Amino acid sequence: MKIVITGGKHESDYIISMLKKERHQLIVINIDNDFCEYISSNNDIDVFPGDPTKAYVLQDAEAQNADVLLALSDNDTNNYVTCVTAKKLFNIKKTVSKVKNPKNVELFKKLGIDAVISSTYLIAQSILNESSVEDIIKTLAIEDEKIVMIEVPIKKEFAIANKQIKDIAFPKNMNISTIFRDPHVIIPHGDTVLLPDDNLIVVTTPDEQDKLIDFVQKKK
Repeated sequence: MKIVITGGKHESDYIISMLKKERHQLIVINIDNDFCEYISSNNDIDVFPGDPTKAYVLQDAEAQNADVLLALSDNDTNNYVTCVTAKKLFNIKKTVSKVKNPKNVELFKKLGIDAVISSTYLIAQSILNESSVEDIIKTLAIEDEKIVMIEVPIKKEFAIANKQIKDIAFPKNMNISTIFRDPHVIIPHGDTVLLPDDNLIVVTTPDEQDKLIDFVQKKK
């Protein structure tokens, strides 16, 4: 499978290392020159320095006719522009965009992005576990707003900081699927301690997301 990976830092590095083991054809584009060198040396792979929102960068990287493009920038607008450019000008079959703002999930879907998600780990796992592009997108899609995935940072003043998950009475209908603890990605269990500066990837329902955010951000 030909996969274009644009933007991102340690999450991009993690996904590349996972996908490379499966011998996919990877095209990696990153606007940060220093991080390009890091990704290249860490994964023994060529990385194209440049802004993936620019058509000439995708052209130079030979992204034409790729199966999937992953847009992993921390800027939601840049990810949207990258995905639209990829589909309209380069015949890339499916686009997957990371978003930081959960309110952009439904908006991006309505604007033509095939899959919108906050958890880059789940993107990698889905690609590794599914046999076709169609199955990948089906797995990643948030159908009919029944599920939302929220990225929630933990600060030292929060009441849940430095506590084990099993000792925290979280609201119902939620699950912590992944913890980003730079530069590591952690699959949590009951004994996992939530630390300041962790980023939680939480799966919940639309009705419960505001309650969840209020609970996580409650101070000591």
